[in-house]
Amino acid sequence: MAINFKTSDPPGLLKAFKKAIDEGHVVTWAYDKDGDFYHTPEQWRGRGWLRPIVYTGQLTMNFVKNNTLRTSSADYAVLHGRFIESMLTHCDKLFSDATATALPTNADTINTTSAA
Repeated sequence: MAINFKTSDPPGLLKAFKKAIDEGHVVTWAYDKDGDFYHTPEQWRGRGWLRPIVYTGQLTMNFVKNNTLRTSSADYAVLHGRFIESMLTHCDKLFSDATATALPTNADTINTTSAA
């Protein structure tokens, strides 16, 4: 459940997307003080976060669970799909490929049980 953006400038891609949010061009995504991204529509707010990791030649977004909710397939499917859509809309010239894994990677966190 990771998103991988192939790019020659991973920090630049991340900076450009944050700038698009800050300038009001991206209105359905925000980022918190930790730098994690979240989807702002009420239905999806708090269902999970996307944490950026910069690698050489790649920006990866890992899914971070909400500790109080069970993670559903819809949670990460919607967040991944809409994040890729937003990156394509606002930063398409800054990366060449975007892929999403179907299952969690070792850097993703999900919650498979409901909190008490």
